[in-house]
Amino acid sequence: MEFSIGPIVMIVIIVLVILALIRNIRIVPQARASVIERLGAYSGTWHTGLHIKIPLIERVAKTVSLKEQVADFPPQPVITKDNVTMQIDTVIYFQITDPKLYAYGVESPMLAIENLTATTLRNIIGELELDESLTSRDTINAKMQQILDEATDPWGIKVNRVELKNIMPPKEIQNAMEKQMKAERERREAILRAEGEKRSAILEAEGEKESAILRADAKKQAEILEAEGKAQAILAINRATAEGIKLLNEAGPSDPVVQLKALDAFAAAANGRATKIIIPSEIQGLAGLATAFKEVVVEKDKSPAPTAPAAK
Repeated sequence: MEFSIGPIVMIVIIVLVILALIRNIRIVPQARASVIERLGAYSGTWHTGLHIKIPLIERVAKTVSLKEQVADFPPQPVITKDNVTMQIDTVIYFQITDPKLYAYGVESPMLAIENLTATTLRNIIGELELDESLTSRDTINAKMQQILDEATDPWGIKVNRVELKNIMPPKEIQNAMEKQMKAERERREAILRAEGEKRSAILEAEGEKESAILRADAKKQAEILEAEGKAQAILAINRATAEGIKLLNEAGPSDPVVQLKALDAFAAAANGRATKIIIPSEIQGLAGLATAFKEVVVEKDKSPAPTAPAAK
């Protein structure tokens, strides 16, 4: 008996094979990786590209993203060294570096990272007081990043950065901190105001000092100029006197002329405020002579003019 496969059956078989191949074709996109198991054991890791899975023998155990990821964990209660309970939430930036370790290293990697972050945070904050916890964020971040990175290496995870998102002390602590900050701001304001007033007083005193110095210099310069003016006037008078004496000496005046000049000088002096004037005897004689001469001239002027003789 011959067994023959009809053309319809052949077509059906070919279609089923094609469908099976299509269903087992896998395309791994960029920045992703697939962990492959063959008969239940790890077979390999598929990276970006086209891959064909053997039906019923191989299976994709896990597909992971190789991009950097962010995990924002809810606030965790922590206790400081000085017994202050506060809430802190953290943000972790991590990246899967080994898909095989990530798939087989730990059952729930994200849950494990969250619990590890909480315990690490409690250990670090427990060694610090409240003020240190609030002012040492960079130190806390660095310590947590180092500890978490070392702990997650067997899981194929690289922790790139850890940030404390919020630190929330109790309400009464917040009120006390606000009062302290307000008092500190008021103290700084008072210091700045006092420094400003001090600076203003110093500037005012310096201005008064400079003003007094300038006034003294101006008065000094005025006195110097006045003295120089008087000195120049005296010098000019002395020079004029010397020139007059020189001219008189050159003219060779007679004794009567000199005596008359002296008489004029005493006459000018008599016009001043002096009540008594002592006149030398030589000038007294000259004054008498001048008076007599003046009287003769006056009498001569008063005498009648001569009449002409009568005609015979």
